[in-house]
Amino acid sequence: MNGLNRHSLIKAFSIGTLAGALAVATPAAALDIRIGYIQFVPDQGPVLSNVIPEPENAGAIGAELAVKDNNTTGKFLGHNYTLETRVVDSEESALIAFTELQNTDIDLFVTRVPRTVLGNISEHADDDTLLFNAGAKDDSLRTLTCHANLLHTMPSHAMLADALGQWLRQRRWQEVFLITGPTEEDQAWAAAFRRASLRYGLDIVKDKPWTFDADLRRTASKELPLFTQASDYDAVVVADVRGDFGEYIPFNTWLPRPVVGTQGMMPVAWHRVVESWGAAQLQSRFTDLSGRDMTSEDYAAWAAVRAIGTAVTAISSAEAQAIRTLLFSDDFDLAGFKGRKLSFRDWNGQLRQPIPLVHPRGLVAQAPFEGYLHPTSELDTLGYDKPESKCRINN
Repeated sequence: MNGLNRHSLIKAFSIGTLAGALAVATPAAALDIRIGYIQFVPDQGPVLSNVIPEPENAGAIGAELAVKDNNTTGKFLGHNYTLETRVVDSEESALIAFTELQNTDIDLFVTRVPRTVLGNISEHADDDTLLFNAGAKDDSLRTLTCHANLLHTMPSHAMLADALGQWLRQRRWQEVFLITGPTEEDQAWAAAFRRASLRYGLDIVKDKPWTFDADLRRTASKELPLFTQASDYDAVVVADVRGDFGEYIPFNTWLPRPVVGTQGMMPVAWHRVVESWGAAQLQSRFTDLSGRDMTSEDYAAWAAVRAIGTAVTAISSAEAQAIRTLLFSDDFDLAGFKGRKLSFRDWNGQLRQPIPLVHPRGLVAQAPFEGYLHPTSELDTLGYDKPESKCRINN
C-alpha cells in the first residue's frame, strides 16, 4: 500500500469517527432557531465632505454571515438557524416590524436602531425575549437605562474613547486639541473622550465646537490652520461621527500633529485591516458573501448571532432565557477573532472586547494596553466599570 492510499484511509477513518461522534451528540429532537433582525438608520442629511457612504446593508450582512457560520456547525447537531430581516425607514416601522416578528414566536432579536427606538422595542418585548444591541453606542444604555434582557455587542462611546485615551497616554501625547461637531452623536462622542481624558491624565488645551457651514473643498488649507491655532498640542482629536468636516483636518492643522478620533486614527469595533488571530479568514468569508469589507456594524451583528449559536451548541436549547443564563455565566466565551475570548459583563450586558485602533490602511494597535490592570479582566478598563454603572441586570 503506498503512502497516498494510507493517507486516504486514515483521513476516511478520521472523518468517519468524527461523523459517528457527532451522530451520538445529535439531540433526539432537531432545533429550529429563528432570529429576528431589525434595522433602522435615520437619514443623516447632506454632509459637506465627499465621504464614502456607508453600505445600506451594513449590519444585516454581518448577521447573515453569522447564520451561515452557525449552520455550518448546526447541521451536524440537528440545529437549523434562520434569519428574519426587516430593514425599515422609520421609528414606527421598526416597532411594527418587531411586534410582527415577536407575534410569530421569535424571541431572539438583533437590532441596529437608535437609542430611542431600542428603548421602545425593549419596553414592548415579552419577558422571555432576548435582545442584542448591534448599533447604539450610547453610554446611558450601559449605565442608567439598562434592560434585563438587552445585551450589547456594539462597543459603547466610553469603550472607544477609553481605547484612544489609553493609547495617547501610552505615547505620552497628553496635550490635545478637541474639535466637536454639532450633531447629538458628535456631542456624545466628545463627552466620552472628555471623560477618558480625566481618567488617563490628558489635558485638553483647546475644546472648540465646529462652527463652519461652508464647503471646505477649496478653502480647507486656509481656514483650518487658523481654526486649529494654539501654542502647542500633541494631537488633534476630532468628534465628527458622520464625516461632515473631519476628513479635512489631517495635514491642515496649525501645528504638524497627528489627527485621531472619528477621523485619522480611529478606535473601532472592526475594520478590514484587522487580520491577526484568524480575522483574515473571517474577512475573506465576509467579502465572498457581500462583495465589500466588513464594518463595525457588521461585526457587532455577527457577534450577536454567533453568541446565540455558541450558546445553543453548548446547551442544545433554543430557549431565550436558557441562552441568557449561559451568556452571563463563567462558562461562556465567544471566539471573536480579536485575540481574546469575549464575554458579557453581568451588570449591564456589554460584550467585553478589545478595540482596534486603525487608520484607513493599517492597524496601529489594539486596546487595552499593558499596564492597565483590573481585578476581573483587563477588558473592563474599557468603558464604564461596574462601580461606575447603576445597572445590575443580573443581580
